[in-house]
Amino acid sequence: MTIPSKLQAGDEVRVVSPATSLAVISDHDRNLAVKRLQALGLNVTFGRYADESDRFHSSSVESRLTDLHEAFEDPNVKGILTTLGGLNSNQLLRDLDYDVIRRNPKILCGYSDITALSNAIYTKTGLMTYSGPHFSTFGMKKGIDYTLEYFIRCMFESVPFKVKPSESWSDDDWYLDQNNRTFIGNDGFQVITKGKAEGKIIGGNLCTLNLLQGTEYMPDLEGSILFLEDDNDVSAQTFDRDLQSLIHLPAFKGVRGLVIGRFQKASEITLVDMMAIIGSKPELASFPVVSNVDFGHTTPHITFPVGGTAKLEAISEEEISIDVVEH
Repeated sequence: MTIPSKLQAGDEVRVVSPATSLAVISDHDRNLAVKRLQALGLNVTFGRYADESDRFHSSSVESRLTDLHEAFEDPNVKGILTTLGGLNSNQLLRDLDYDVIRRNPKILCGYSDITALSNAIYTKTGLMTYSGPHFSTFGMKKGIDYTLEYFIRCMFESVPFKVKPSESWSDDDWYLDQNNRTFIGNDGFQVITKGKAEGKIIGGNLCTLNLLQGTEYMPDLEGSILFLEDDNDVSAQTFDRDLQSLIHLPAFKGVRGLVIGRFQKASEITLVDMMAIIGSKPELASFPVVSNVDFGHTTPHITFPVGGTAKLEAISEEEISIDVVEH
């Protein structure tokens, strides 16, 4: 495994659009995102085709590949941030130049649909990638402090860090109205199954990760702690079947723990639902399972390393410990 160099003041970060185009992001949100990253000491540049947009609010495979390859090959670029998620990052996997990525290891950060890209790159090159905020996330006016804190811990610092629950969270369309936001008090992490585990972190968006099944891009689950989440299109039934699909993989027997991100309100998935889903699967009975953790499609969220190492302890509702050790 290769751990990319941490960011530091003065570094250049390149914004690329492997899925949804930068064209959908308002000028106001773009400018605020740039200012927030500049406040961290970073210099922000954009891929040549980051703004290109087609009928699917994305761009051609060739344009997206060019921006990714140029970002990895440019020696001045120390980190790569994705614009946004979407639905088509997996179009890029066959034609990505993994040798270029392997020779030029650097930070790649994004979440949601970027799960396909981050897990495939880790699998093909051994480069640790990151599930964390998009470039567009930094355009959020309110409720971003927790996200920034964990981005800094994971991207600028090398010491292990403990994940603690945020004080509040939001599931509103913040990019439509930056001033009128609704924040909800956080009940904290939830223990579904007690236990202790240590392993490599694999995961991100569950339905996107499942797109890699049966391909050369699917990461090995042996010795892993899975970090899984899904968006507002999921229900208890669809999350159940998507999780079951992962469990059917022969390598799933090597999984050591499961950390589930917070669900969006539209999913209507409750703790009772989650306990029923997890309880119905004997393959999950032998290791710790924790839910309602701050990552996924609500805000704020942590940054975590795909290919990194985590320790998970779920003793009781009062004793839950998630530590990111190697990142």
